[in-house]
Amino acid sequence: MDSYDRGHAMAQQTIIITGASDGIGAAAAHQLAENGHKVVVVGRSPQKTAAVAENIGAPFHVADFTDLAQVWSLARELTAAYPRIDVLANNAGGIFGDREATTDGYEKTFQINHLAPFLLTNLLMSTLIKSNAKVIQTSSIGARIFGNLDIDDLQNEKKYSPEKAYGDAKLGNVLFTKELHRRYADQGITAVAFHPGNIASNFANQSKGLFRFVYNNPMTRLMLSRTEKGGAALTWLAEGTPGVTWLPGEYYEKNKITKTNPQASDVALALQLWDRSAALTGLRTARPRGHEASPS
Repeated sequence: MDSYDRGHAMAQQTIIITGASDGIGAAAAHQLAENGHKVVVVGRSPQKTAAVAENIGAPFHVADFTDLAQVWSLARELTAAYPRIDVLANNAGGIFGDREATTDGYEKTFQINHLAPFLLTNLLMSTLIKSNAKVIQTSSIGARIFGNLDIDDLQNEKKYSPEKAYGDAKLGNVLFTKELHRRYADQGITAVAFHPGNIASNFANQSKGLFRFVYNNPMTRLMLSRTEKGGAALTWLAEGTPGVTWLPGEYYEKNKITKTNPQASDVALALQLWDRSAALTGLRTARPRGHEASPS
């Protein structure tokens, strides 16, 4: 695909969307399938994931991101089934209530929103490089409002709140995007992060406090956008041409580059987060040329 023009048919892409059993992931899956792309639906619920996939005539895979062993299995399945991956949309995520550890021993919000997509992307890296793939991170305005990442307290053991845990994880998505761009842009990977908007979905069903009130109160839900609008933001990035439609390594809101948390521009923090995430997930990744050693 050399250019992007809404008025013309596009070349078919193989597009993997995590968190596609509901919300904006399901909406984007429908839109992209209608536009002629080969969509691969990934979700946590076998029933809901299968239903979305059947509705659009797509293959599907099931993985629970609270269990990193399932992410490793998912990566093996995807590598075997799809020799080409044009787009990996890391869309799975959520905000939760009281602090809870996963089966891997990590804080649930951090693992689902950041560690699992970090691991999946790295495990698929060989295929992504061969495919000149686009890697899309569904981040959030929450990164700017609530994020305050402490590299020595990634699990938020000291200052946990649902909002802070979510903001930190979504900030992690942006830091990951920028570091992915720095490491792999010269190998054909294009990475981007975006805020889909405040969407009326099941996103905050397991949370409490402000997020649960906003997303579950009948009056405040009237002010939220429909899932189709959030899905359209993901679709715009998936169908767009990097460097033409959007710029790699950036963060977008409403299809425009937007400022996010100032920490997102901290190159040293991004590198430290990558190294810590690699260690936590059992990856052994070489430091790219041009990077100095992480501060201790």
